[in-house]
Order: sequence, then C-alpha cells, then structure tokens
Amino acid sequence: MAESKGPSTPGGSAAPKKKRKSLLDRMRPYAIGVVAMAVVFGGSAVIGAHVRSNKDTKVSEPSGAVAAAPVPTAPPAGTASPSPTPPAGPKLAIPVRPTIPVTVTVYEDLRSPDSKAFQEEYGAVFQQLLTTGQVQFQYRLVTATDKQYGGTGALVAANAAACAQDQSRFAAFVAEVWKAQPADPRSDALASESLMKKLARKAGKIKASSFDPCIEQRDHEGWADKSQQLFAAADLGAVPVVQLNGVSVKGVSTTLTPAKLHDKIIKEAKRVVALQATPTETPALAG
Repeated sequence: MAESKGPSTPGGSAAPKKKRKSLLDRMRPYAIGVVAMAVVFGGSAVIGAHVRSNKDTKVSEPSGAVAAAPVPTAPPAGTASPSPTPPAGPKLAIPVRPTIPVTVTVYEDLRSPDSKAFQEEYGAVFQQLLTTGQVQFQYRLVTATDKQYGGTGALVAANAAACAQDQSRFAAFVAEVWKAQPADPRSDALASESLMKKLARKAGKIKASSFDPCIEQRDHEGWADKSQQLFAAADLGAVPVVQLNGVSVKGVSTTLTPAKLHDKIIKEAKRVVALQATPTETPALAG
C-alpha cells in the first residue's frame, strides 16, 4: 500500500521544524535589539571619552582660587637674587585664610587732637598686630567736635575719608588729615572742600574724577551723621574709644599704653581661639 502524502499528524517530523522556525522568528527582534544597544553604548563610550579628554585639558578654575606663587629657584653663583614678581597665570592655588578672632573697633574724630594723639601713639602697635593675622581693625568716624566747637570740619573730613574709602584709600587719606589737623580744635580749617581735595592728591592713587564730586555732593555725610548719632546714644564717652570684640577698653586716655593694649588683644585672641577649639558636647539621646 502506498504511503499517504496527506498532512502530518501531530506526532510527525514536520511539526518540530515548524516550531523551530517560529522560535527563530521570535528571537530575531531581540538579537537586533542587542546589536543596536551595543552600537549605542559603544558610541556613548566614545563620546564620553571625548568629553573626559576635553575636561583633562581645559583649565576650569574653582571659585576662590588664586594665582600660585612661583617656585623659587636659586640664582647663579655671584649674582643677586631677582626681585620677587607677583604671581600670574592660571589660578591654581586654593587659599585657606586664617580666621580673625579679634575685632578692634576704634572710634575717632578727625578734628579731635586726642584722636590724633592716640593714632600717633598706637599706630605702630596696630600695624604690628595686623601682621599677625589675628586682628582686624574697624574705624568708626564721629563728629562730636563740631557740636563742641562749632563748624563742620569733622563732618567734612569724615565725608572725605569715606569718599577715599570708595577707592580703597581710607588709611592713606586719613594719614594726610592727621597731618593737616589744626593745632587748635576751635579752628574749622578741615571744613574746606579744597583742602580735602588737596589732601587726596597728597595721599596718592585717588581719582579726582570721582573723589571731587563725592566731596562736592556730600555723598557720605548722612553716613557720618548716623555714626555720630549711634555713638552718642551708646554713651561711650569721649573719643578715642577702643573696643575689643564689642567690649570697651577702660582707661584709654589715662592708664592704657600701647604695650598694655597689645597684651589685651593677644589675650583676647587666645581666649577666642581656645573657645573655638573646645568641642561642643553632644547631648545624650533619650532612651
């Protein structure tokens, strides 16, 4: 009997072939997806490597960085050491500046002979203390002598000093004011705007184009008035007044000396440093 060529039964050999073909068809999309992902991630790796290479060569300075000082080199034998040059180039150094534990506040009146005498006596020790990095000075200009003697010399001088401060030349300008202060406080010579402009030229590095209008328009007289009002309200006494971290020093005009003030400031600096170094106790957790 001839074999039948009809459709295969479920137990025949044709059915598995059909199933295998169907399985390959189902797997093909996944294979294509794997290849596509490999292409994508391979491309990403190339792009990432390119970005990283750019970051390695581009100089992006962190905030607060400063130009690093050049590495010193020994001069050739028999030659003088070269003059130091200011650092330049990329800002490669990250500064860690010391804290300033002591703030010395000095109340002064530019028309007051006592304020001038104090500055002349204590100026050197103030400069010495500044170099330690443990002290910062804050000057408060007041105008009590105008009420005491009449006139506006203290106010005009204080306004001019603030105008100089606009150009970071406060100390240099005030030094010229002390030199020009009249021996007799009843003289109102400091009320002269032309004198203030002359002192600015002597102080140097003060641009008249902005300083002169500041004088003429009295830009900072309101600031000086407010300083005097608060000083009077605080009832701190006559100038000069010195405060260490907000606490007034006694006997400024009688028993205080530069050496004593120096010792007081150093003692206060040590006290604050020790206080900052004391670890804060952690309260016990409730059980």
